Amino acid sequence: MLHNWRIEPREYERHEARRGRRHAFERLDPRRTALVVIDMVPFFLDENAYARGIVPNIQSLAAALRSSGGTIAWVLPGAEEPSAMKRELLGPNIAERYRHSGGEGTLRDRLWHEFELSAEDVVVEKTASSAFFPGRCELPSLLEQRHIDTVLITGTVAMCAVSLRLGMRALWGTA
Repeated sequence: MLHNWRIEPREYERHEARRGRRHAFERLDPRRTALVVIDMVPFFLDENAYARGIVPNIQSLAAALRSSGGTIAWVLPGAEEPSAMKRELLGPNIAERYRHSGGEGTLRDRLWHEFELSAEDVVVEKTASSAFFPGRCELPSLLEQRHIDTVLITGTVAMCAVSLRLGMRALWGTA
């Protein structure tokens, strides 16, 4: 199933009226941009044709950004003991299933089989809902080391596909 979505014309009009142009940023420096792909693992894709439908789009974005000198970061769920809040929210059985959602084996082997990775790609685990929670994933420091200041986020469990311009120094409090 192809992931078929569109932005309503009224949304374009609203943004154009607010900022005077359609897009927030007129250009991006690919060498300072990362595509962060969240939770694209068999646990979330095996039984969900709609989620599998975004695979070709992610693959196209990754190939284009990679060929322009950008960074591709693949983020997988880690297998940390579920918190009391997660057990309360999801129930003990579902919380335990999610604990193992990242799969087994090497990080690269745990990604959805249709993705083509490069040796330069970043592959990390997160042990919280967000890869940007302090101390729960090495992604922020790896992006900072690469001088990334623009992050494009996509994935099946990412609440939405968004483009964010981030001041990494402000985000992580570095000088």
